[in-house]
Amino acid sequence: MRYNLLSRHTAATEADETARHAYNVAFHELGLNWHWDAATYARLQAQGRNCVRDYLETEQSHLLRAYEADFLVNAIETAMARSRRSTPARQAYAAPYTRPVGRPLSLRLV
Repeated sequence: MRYNLLSRHTAATEADETARHAYNVAFHELGLNWHWDAATYARLQAQGRNCVRDYLETEQSHLLRAYEADFLVNAIETAMARSRRSTPARQAYAAPYTRPVGRPLSLRLV
């Protein structure tokens, strides 16, 4: 039983790290100078489902003067999903930002 609990915890941790890395790749791809460390990601996940929107409203609210929240959230979530599809789970957080993700979409945020 103990092995199963440890195994599930490890799988959940790997999934969280994969998702966190995919968000960081998405930020980089979109020209956003953001980086979510493990503590930031855990805090945002604990707040609920809309972690990107919550982060925008609390940590990057100045961007909402120039861009609609839905636009930014959609751009980030789309880039994040693309990153997750193109990165094998075991390699997702082993060597961040070492391979090109594709042609960067530059929002040139003010």
